[in-house]
Amino acid sequence: MKGYVFHGPGNSAWEEVPDPDLKEPTDAVVRVDAVTICGTDLHILKGDVPEVRPGTVLGHEAVGEIVEVGSDVRTVRPGDRVLVSCITACGRCRYCREGVYGQCLGGGGWILGHLIDGTQAEYVRVPFADLSVHPLPGAVSNEDAVMLADIFPTSYEVGVLNGRVRPGDSVVVVGAGPIGLAAIATARLFTPERVIAVDVAASRLEAARKLGAEAVADARENPEQLVADLTEGLGADVVVEAVGVPETFETCTRMVRPGGHVANIGVHGKPATLHLEDLWIKNVTITTGLVDTHSTPTLLRMATAGRLPLAQLVTHTFPLERMEEAYDVFSRAADTGALKVVLGGPQREVVAAGTG
Repeated sequence: MKGYVFHGPGNSAWEEVPDPDLKEPTDAVVRVDAVTICGTDLHILKGDVPEVRPGTVLGHEAVGEIVEVGSDVRTVRPGDRVLVSCITACGRCRYCREGVYGQCLGGGGWILGHLIDGTQAEYVRVPFADLSVHPLPGAVSNEDAVMLADIFPTSYEVGVLNGRVRPGDSVVVVGAGPIGLAAIATARLFTPERVIAVDVAASRLEAARKLGAEAVADARENPEQLVADLTEGLGADVVVEAVGVPETFETCTRMVRPGGHVANIGVHGKPATLHLEDLWIKNVTITTGLVDTHSTPTLLRMATAGRLPLAQLVTHTFPLERMEEAYDVFSRAADTGALKVVLGGPQREVVAAGTG
């Protein structure tokens, strides 16, 4: 089969790799029907995630069909259509028993495309299949379902829930890429007074408006003043960092009100300065986190009911064999207008950003 292989910073290729086999009785092998590219994959290619060894197949999000299961797998069987979660869970360790699957001590957590071969291939081995794949109803398309593998649970859990968004809040989302847009969509489930999106790309700010942001700001044009003006100088109740660079994190800490929350989602490859000389007196809560995907069943029910704008984030689709081209388009989002790129299924070369 073929897969997209990381060979070191700046070096990757769609090439022949060994077919996956069952290694443990809790494993499943899934034929990949739809897969997507994550901003974290770009961080890996830059060398920001040094645990990823050269020779690893990338990817941690997929929809596909079970083709083989180990003897201990009980909840799925060959022929089942499933969502492959970005987080794998052993189900036995202390963290898994608490629903904190991202910190699994039993061989799970974020391992696909990180510590073991991932989903950007024709087939993938999924450990601990009973807790790490989700059967899919026919009402949810592959293109919609793959949005639930990572970006929606990540935005919802690490951004909205960690940030404690409440009715009537002012919420700022810094970074209107796929994660930030999903944060906007899921923050609105809690009926905030307003959501403000901050980015440098006009196409992404337009997508943010279509997903419900009441105000948008160019990150280069003093968005802190806009937030102050809209909140009568108080600052935002919740600020979500969805970029992953020091400057945006520090901007978030300046936008939040005393007693507010900064929820960091972005993957950081460099240190950021924490200005405690300003923050110590303000009762500000700062949270970080890796997604646990405990919300995936809830989000899947909402998707089945048509309550989540999943396909609106998909701007480009390609067949699997055009993985390298898809990476190029996704990595040049400012030029291409790419939000989420999906490989597999019906093909749409280019769709205007944010229109689905």
